[in-house]
Amino acid sequence: MNILGISCFYHDSAACLVRDGEIIAAVQEERFTRKKHDFNFPANSIKWCLKEGGIIAKDLAFIVFYDKPFIKFERILETYLSYAPSGIRQFVQALPLWLKQKLWIPELIRKELGYQGKILFTEHHESHAASAFYPSPFKEAAFLTMDGVGEWDTASFGIGEGNDIEILYTLRFPHSLGLLYSTFTYYAGFKVNSGEYKLMGLAPYGEPKYVNLILNELIDLKEDGSFKLNMKYFGYCNGMKMTNRRFEKLFAGPARRPETKITQKEMDIAASIQQVTEEIVLRIARHVYKITGKDKLCLAGGVALNCVGNGRILRESPFKEIWIQPASGDAGGALGAALLVWYKYLGNKRYCDDKNDIQKASLLGPSYNDDYIENFLIRDGAPYKKLLYSEIPQIISNLITQGKVIGWFQGRLEFGPRALGARSIIGDARNPQMQSKMNLKIKYRESFRPFAPTVLRENVLDWFELDRQSPYMLLVAPVKESRRNKLSNPESGLSGFDKLKIKRSVIPAVTHVDYSARIQTIKREDNPLYYDTINNFYQKTGCPVIINTSFNVRGEPLVCSPEDAFRCFMRTQMDYLIMGCFLLDKKEQKPLEKDIKWQEVFELD
Repeated sequence: MNILGISCFYHDSAACLVRDGEIIAAVQEERFTRKKHDFNFPANSIKWCLKEGGIIAKDLAFIVFYDKPFIKFERILETYLSYAPSGIRQFVQALPLWLKQKLWIPELIRKELGYQGKILFTEHHESHAASAFYPSPFKEAAFLTMDGVGEWDTASFGIGEGNDIEILYTLRFPHSLGLLYSTFTYYAGFKVNSGEYKLMGLAPYGEPKYVNLILNELIDLKEDGSFKLNMKYFGYCNGMKMTNRRFEKLFAGPARRPETKITQKEMDIAASIQQVTEEIVLRIARHVYKITGKDKLCLAGGVALNCVGNGRILRESPFKEIWIQPASGDAGGALGAALLVWYKYLGNKRYCDDKNDIQKASLLGPSYNDDYIENFLIRDGAPYKKLLYSEIPQIISNLITQGKVIGWFQGRLEFGPRALGARSIIGDARNPQMQSKMNLKIKYRESFRPFAPTVLRENVLDWFELDRQSPYMLLVAPVKESRRNKLSNPESGLSGFDKLKIKRSVIPAVTHVDYSARIQTIKREDNPLYYDTINNFYQKTGCPVIINTSFNVRGEPLVCSPEDAFRCFMRTQMDYLIMGCFLLDKKEQKPLEKDIKWQEVFELD
């Protein structure tokens, strides 16, 4: 039985094909259109999922949409009426898309796909809950979902047992942890629904000076983690901005204009809202444990991408194990909706062993064989060297030890926002210049942004304060004390980005200013070639850790095709590109005919 899940019209549109409970294919629309966070109907994603599954639309038993548009429209309408007439401009801007597309999902699906079968709708947080629990290894667990807003709900928790999930409690709009965090993302000068991870990365540079102000003025936080926001300070219900004049007065000035200098104030703002967010998440987690009695927790929703908060749940909450959906945002809703139909709606039995998930390392997107890659390179006139696959680990690890930066393009594309060893840029984590080089010359992004390490699963505890796997790069943990450099008064006289000057550990390129790292662990069975390359590097250097950052530049999505990868390689200062078994040396390549700088091509976010 084939079930197609769809999410779209807010951000990160996606499609997912589930066959008899197995995830066959899942991909975000942005990967094809090259429009970051593309929210449009995922026509390309659907087409590819059907092709990957070897079927056409009439072979689908069900198509399922990840939320209920009429209830969401009800919320928008009621919100406008509650604040009228002040929200008229926002309402008028939203109305045309609702009347043309969002309220006509079945008609749109039938028109686009020629599909005449059954179309189902799940609730938004039900889709998140399903995406958290069903792919997890756990036979039974609590789940917690937190995001901006679905139809009315902004958070939910409940219990998953076998093939069933039950939502016990929800938090309702406009009181939202996701929207609170996004408000501060906007105030710090970053783009909402895109720059939240920048705010998280900025937090360790600041001091949490505004925590009491936030807790006293903006939010009424209860011991169980439930809260109400003081809506007089927020603009997202009745304005075109997240903040308003009262908010700006409270924090002594307007929002930072994008692309202007980041000051100590923004760093302190980031540190403050991050600390508040972690406190809220921890209180909720403790309450969920108390109510459900389960010692395993599954997470999804956009807030679950706050890997610093996830790390604290693991270390400080009563839960013994947690599993986080790697596509926690709206893209993962397509997956959750499809699995919800298979398990809950149809009542199919769920098989799990409490050890292994069914997410397939989240390598669920398109792949390109060597014939395709070679034909492209020949057609483009790009010089290359063809390797044996058995040679790749040795050759690439040698280049990493020489300080080279490598574009790594292998196998199936990742589903979710993180590069996990299929579309990655990799380098030597021991090199103190590597963070600055990658940020400024390759990624074209802010110098403060930290890079993540990939570490061999069996070595993670030797290098980090983490005693378990983190395959999806969604846990932050401290670098092991024994791997840190012994420094006397390291922060003396330094503030803000000056803290970057300190070499804090033997792997400085992946050690953040607070000695933390966002960790990906790798097992050989999940990605043999990637594992073997890191292991070869380990045998040479005694270090089982490399830098792994996403194969893209600022403003564009993760590369999908060989064409995307080659274009990105040529317009940055990467040294080598390995695609399949083909190795490209930048020095041998002819310049692109139109060597346009990425900054001129993409809107900076």
